[in-house]
Amino acid sequence: MSGSPTFDDVDPETLARRASSFGGQAAAYARERPDYPDDAVLWALGPVRERAPLRVLDLGAGTGKLTGVLLRHVADVVAVEPDAAMLAQLRDRLPGVRALPGTAEEIPLADGAVDAILVGQAMHWFDLDRALPEMARVLAPGGVLAGLWNLDDDRVPWVSGLKRVAASTVSFRRWRPAAAFLPGPHFGAGERAEFAHGQRRTAESMAATIATHSHVLTLPETERAELLARVLDYLRATPETAGGEFELPITTVVVRAPRG
Repeated sequence: MSGSPTFDDVDPETLARRASSFGGQAAAYARERPDYPDDAVLWALGPVRERAPLRVLDLGAGTGKLTGVLLRHVADVVAVEPDAAMLAQLRDRLPGVRALPGTAEEIPLADGAVDAILVGQAMHWFDLDRALPEMARVLAPGGVLAGLWNLDDDRVPWVSGLKRVAASTVSFRRWRPAAAFLPGPHFGAGERAEFAHGQRRTAESMAATIATHSHVLTLPETERAELLARVLDYLRATPETAGGEFELPITTVVVRAPRG
């Protein structure tokens, strides 16, 4: 694994601004963003699932979307999140979880403290040149690192149309989930798998979900309102989404790699 950032053609200032944009909408993020399928999480943990006790770190945990799924399968879960507002949401939703402030570049755990690190929808924000050795440090020998990403399935025509409508002049979506998982001094070769997922939405809740995306959060207010109005118009006029509640098809991409 090497190289950062994992977005193509993105200047560091824009990347930093977008990475820090979520805290102001932490409650909406907790309410509107999807969780992760159980089979994706279990596959991510596969190389270490027989360890007892199994110790797992949810890194860049946000409001706890992945943490909550992990708790269905693992008793010993610690969450680390840099944004105070996001961390507060996680603590409110999951009060029994050990939840710590920290970053992927400075993880507040001891050497070899966990058997697995899972990262939901966040690894593309990390400074991987610093984060990879730090993640390797807190992993026990033979531990596993896995990144999970929920992607709207734009092979479905109406989803592809929505993606076009929801684009902005500052959109960038050309990040590469597997780019962080190239063999290197800290981690071995990555494996990739995809899992079907979905989320029940309405036109209004779908627009609210899109409003939590970083490229929308960082728009000027007038442009943001215009974009969300276009989204609502599209969803209310599209047969698959105009009748009330609908299923948003999602593909969850998981890439895992062993500690070197």
